[in-house]
Amino acid sequence: MTSVPVPAPDAAPAEPTGIKMGPVVVALAIGSAVSVALGLYGRLHTPTGYAVNIAGFSNGPAAKAFLATVVMVLAIVQVVTAMGLYGRIPLRGAWVGVVHRWSGRAAVLISVPVAVHCLYALGFQAFDGRVIAHSLFGCFLYGAFVFKMLILTRDDSPSWALPLAGGLVLSGLTALWTTAVLYFFFV
Repeated sequence: MTSVPVPAPDAAPAEPTGIKMGPVVVALAIGSAVSVALGLYGRLHTPTGYAVNIAGFSNGPAAKAFLATVVMVLAIVQVVTAMGLYGRIPLRGAWVGVVHRWSGRAAVLISVPVAVHCLYALGFQAFDGRVIAHSLFGCFLYGAFVFKMLILTRDDSPSWALPLAGGLVLSGLTALWTTAVLYFFFV
C-alpha cells in the first residue's frame, strides 16, 4: 500500500501550470526602458537641425514622408501575412512566413533613417500638441518594437502576447504616421 504525502500547512502552493507572465513582464519592462531612454535622449541632447536628405527628394521632410509611407505599407503586409500565419484568412504556403519576415525586416530598415533624423536632428519637441504627440508616439513605437522582438524569441510566452505586441507596434506606427505624414501632405 502506497501512501500519498500530504503537504505541510505552511508549504507554498504549487506554481500554476498555465500562463507564464515572466517573459511578458520582462519584455514589457525592457521595451518601456527603451521608450523612456529614447525620449530622454531626444529631450536632453541639443538637436543638430541637419536633415537627412536622400537623393531624389526635394528635402528631408519629403524623404521622411515617403519612407514612412513605405513602412506603413509594409506594416499592412505584416498584418495580412500574420493573419494568414494564424489561420484567420486563407493564405497558405511557405511564402507567407517568408513575406512576413522580410516585410518586417524591410520596414525596420527603412524606418531607421526616419527615426535617426527625428531623434538626432529634431529631438523630442513639445511646442504644440501634434508635435508632442508625434514625439511620444515615436518613443512608444520603438519601445513596442523591442517588446515584440523579445516576445517573438520566447517559446514560453502566452499565445496572446505576440499578437498584442504586433498590435501595439501597428498602433504606434499608425499614430506616428498620422501625426507626421498626413500633416505633411495635407496641411
